Amino acid sequence: MRHSSLSSFLDRQRGSAGAGPVSLVLAEDDVELDSTLAHQVKCGFRTVVLLAPDGVRIAEDLENQVQIVRHDVFAEGALVAAVNQAIAALPGSWLHYCHNAEYLFFPFCETRTVGEMLAFHAEERREAMLTCVVDLYAGDLSGAPNAVALDDAWLDRSGYYALARKDPANAWQPSERQLDFFGGLRWRFEEHIPFGKRRIDRISLFKAKPGMTLLPDFTLSDQEMNTYACQWHHNLTAAVCSFRTAKALRTNPGSRHAIPTFRWPNSVKFDWHSRQLMDLGLIEPGQWF
Repeated sequence: MRHSSLSSFLDRQRGSAGAGPVSLVLAEDDVELDSTLAHQVKCGFRTVVLLAPDGVRIAEDLENQVQIVRHDVFAEGALVAAVNQAIAALPGSWLHYCHNAEYLFFPFCETRTVGEMLAFHAEERREAMLTCVVDLYAGDLSGAPNAVALDDAWLDRSGYYALARKDPANAWQPSERQLDFFGGLRWRFEEHIPFGKRRIDRISLFKAKPGMTLLPDFTLSDQEMNTYACQWHHNLTAAVCSFRTAKALRTNPGSRHAIPTFRWPNSVKFDWHSRQLMDLGLIEPGQWF
């Protein structure tokens, strides 16, 4: 179904707040748009919303499974603004957001739905989940000049690290249970990445609450929801496996010719399975099994 604006779509959804998780997908271009939407549907989201400009086309079999909303995707902060609209309209609903060519993976996602996973997470009195962006890239850039290739996707198996997040409102003391995560292509090619864009952590799965907002750095205004775990044990975490950084580095004239390949000794082929991400320590099953 197509909607003329996000406001129009959300007006129709107000009565269904809390009925099931909602995924917002912002289409920056048409690269792997269909595969992204199909992945979100397979994850089990009750509603998958495509935010796209006029004229976007998706596979016929997805037309009846996705809500297509006309949105100015090129406006500054378009994704953050859309998420904040959804937060205000759907209090009590679990929300997820991503771009095209990005794929959510959580522990055991091959056999469990996102709704089942969030039900367990909520039972642990958690209202948000840390998700780290794991950069994907094509192994052969001559065959995939935009660095996007689902059947030849690679990732870094090491090179990730975290630093204590300092709180400027508290004399720059470390924030409790909050960390800034780094790694992947944004770390290896940091000379091409603006300083403020190098973190790979996002809070991209959370329960909407009145008055709460998503900030431009993909954290939430409620500080407890930015924590990676509760006070008594480790919690579930998830990953957003993303071609977005690789695609940008290959599109930008300033970096395209400086990077003949993204592969290095610590590259490993991605097998599109949550077990690989757990084995590499990139997602955490917590107490869920």
